Amino acid sequence: SMECFPSLVLALSSLLGALALLQLSLYLRVPSGYGKHEERPCKARGRLPARCAWFLQELPSFLVPALLLALRSPPRLEPLACRLLCCLFCWHYFYRTFIYPFFTRGRPFPLQLLFFGTLFCIYNGFLQGYYLIYCAEYPSDWCTDIRFTSGLLLFLLGMGINIHSDLLLCQLRKPGEVTYKVPQGGLFTYVSGANYFGEIVEWFGFAIATWSLPAFAFAFFTLCCIGPRAYHHHRYYLKTFMDYPKSRKALIPFVF
Repeated sequence: SMECFPSLVLALSSLLGALALLQLSLYLRVPSGYGKHEERPCKARGRLPARCAWFLQELPSFLVPALLLALRSPPRLEPLACRLLCCLFCWHYFYRTFIYPFFTRGRPFPLQLLFFGTLFCIYNGFLQGYYLIYCAEYPSDWCTDIRFTSGLLLFLLGMGINIHSDLLLCQLRKPGEVTYKVPQGGLFTYVSGANYFGEIVEWFGFAIATWSLPAFAFAFFTLCCIGPRAYHHHRYYLKTFMDYPKSRKALIPFVF
């Protein structure tokens, strides 16, 4: 059976923070080259259909914590807070793996980006699962602590925004369409990256509820990874659609 090594948690969390800063430096000025920001579409043989790619990429984030839990003998996940926090993480990736891919209508996904995305999901799935299943220590009344309750509410709010925004985006295209359209409704009324905003809120809520270095490192990574993408989406819409609402912000309602 595995044991908890705090030095491993610290090292992996620190590396995740460094990867976040690397993402920020790479893509703050120039967007990651896929989807609407792809300048020269790669050949079909260098891609996978979007549904298949999303499924394969997100699957490790669900399976790795489940495998870590299966390897734990006897099962730990005590107190109740540990079980709930682990369920929140797996709940998000159950949606991302088994539900979202089946209604997305995105363009075929480059294999290179799929490879790196899958590696990240293995890495982060291990870090979050390992910490919660083998290392986390919470008082028995953590579920009534203001950090847990406020973080849980933020997580649920963010997940709701994220899922609703995903549905609005998927409804923009008819089957077989590849053109980009202006998203309408929901939080898209105020921000161009409503789906990204929801996911950032979700993982910062998880970090507050978990109150751990691995979770805060992941929330920071999420912000540095998809925050710039939301900004570049906003610029794309402004340049491409002459009637794009000028009142919309890039990511944060009424601010940015």
